[in-house]
Amino acid sequence: MRKAQSASEKHRRLFWRRMFTHSGIALGILGFSLSLGIWGYQHHEHLPWRDAFLNAAMLLGGMGPVKADLSEPGRVFAGLYALYAGLVVIAVAALLLAPAVHHLMHHVHWDEPPESKSGCFATAGAA
Repeated sequence: MRKAQSASEKHRRLFWRRMFTHSGIALGILGFSLSLGIWGYQHHEHLPWRDAFLNAAMLLGGMGPVKADLSEPGRVFAGLYALYAGLVVIAVAALLLAPAVHHLMHHVHWDEPPESKSGCFATAGAA
């Protein structure tokens, strides 16, 4: 029984390590993406940093931009940044869900191969 508890404890410890690692990577990606959006709105639309932050954060959050009357370079940037932000949301969601799915796979023993093929269907093909 002690061995089973230690294996369970090992999986739990690895799960939390993966969660913290993936959360750190996700925060890094979000921070970089937010910085890129702030820079783009400041550079192309000459917005103050607070308004640039608001537009970039709203796009990353999936709500859409706040300022709608954009210049031509600003429109191109906003369109490309919106496409990029959509991919970032999907990537961050996958990063945060991956450790939980992996832990679930261990919990239901999806990582172990089948033990044997000696069931009632194993002899049906031999006849």
